[in-house]
Amino acid sequence: MNKTPLKNFYLPSLVAIAAVALTGWSLVGLHAKEAPAPEPVAALVHDGEVLRIPERSPLRRSLVVAAMPEQSVSVPFTLPAVVEADPARLARVLPPLAGRIVRLNKQLGDAVRAGEVLFVIDAPDFAQANADAAKAQSALLLARRNLERQRELARSDIAAGRDVEQAQSDYEQAASEAARATARLAQAGGAAHGGSGGVGAGAAADGRTAGGGQLAVRSPLSGRVVALAATEGAYWNDATAPLMTVADLSKVYISANAQEKDLAQLYVGQQASVRLDAYPAPLKGQVAYVGEMLDADTRTVKVRLPFDNRDGRLKPGMFAEATLEARPHAGIVVPMSAVIQSGFSSRAFVEVKPWQFAPRDLKLGAQIGEQVEVLSGLKPGERVVVKDGVLLND
Repeated sequence: MNKTPLKNFYLPSLVAIAAVALTGWSLVGLHAKEAPAPEPVAALVHDGEVLRIPERSPLRRSLVVAAMPEQSVSVPFTLPAVVEADPARLARVLPPLAGRIVRLNKQLGDAVRAGEVLFVIDAPDFAQANADAAKAQSALLLARRNLERQRELARSDIAAGRDVEQAQSDYEQAASEAARATARLAQAGGAAHGGSGGVGAGAAADGRTAGGGQLAVRSPLSGRVVALAATEGAYWNDATAPLMTVADLSKVYISANAQEKDLAQLYVGQQASVRLDAYPAPLKGQVAYVGEMLDADTRTVKVRLPFDNRDGRLKPGMFAEATLEARPHAGIVVPMSAVIQSGFSSRAFVEVKPWQFAPRDLKLGAQIGEQVEVLSGLKPGERVVVKDGVLLND
């Protein structure tokens, strides 16, 4: 069968269809070129100082506006601090007299009970004070017996009146000398004829527990020996330097130093959060004492916060930071994202009408977390752009 005639029949038809298609596409392209482009929508329109957001502006989808009500504001402030021993639980034990240390009953770190002997010191002056007191007591006893005898003779009309008067005078002088010698012995740290005396920073010494001029110095409180500055056999002649320090550290203070500008914000019972370099978790406490006087050198006042320390975690001398909450007051706070920096000033965009905003200069106070206090520039209840406000700052 011959297929050539059929091929010649279809070829003209195909050429015609292609020509029509090309003509159609040309017309469509020409029409597309002639169609006007859609008019662009302005994202932001300036009406003087007011910024207006048109209805179809993409800014309407990104800006977030919120009202800023008045609320109670408590501004935190941070003070440098240090851990300190409680002064009422710390005894710096000073020897009352110069002498040689013959025995140390307690060493550094030892536990101590109140009344236990800490050390024994051999002091020549103490031996002399003991001898003077004994001599004065003997003279007093003799003068008393003589006075009694003269009074008995006077009642029998045997002794003259002037003899009684002389005996009375001798007795009074002996009593005065005995009192002086006993006081001197007590001041030296000894006890004589039932008396006792104190030593140094509250420590007690008892000369009767050791012979001659030896004083046994006892602890005034229970705790531990936290400082020791001597050894057995050493001669101690500085009556102003503590030989040993005993402290009860079951309760300690964290003392902060506040400047004059912070004084109005300090009060007893004030809540505080304390951070120490040694421990990641902050400690919660409250102010128990605000100093009555400023330090003349640092111009600061002491603020003390008591803490329980039975586990011994707080060591005197550790540095800390105490963050205190100031007295609450009525104010306005805004998110940090609402504040736009413009040169040296801070501003926010306030909604004056729906989707119309005006820039407002702000005077800022302290930062509180992710918010900041506004001291001036805003009124309670005004609506402010709190997100993407920087897009308006053109």
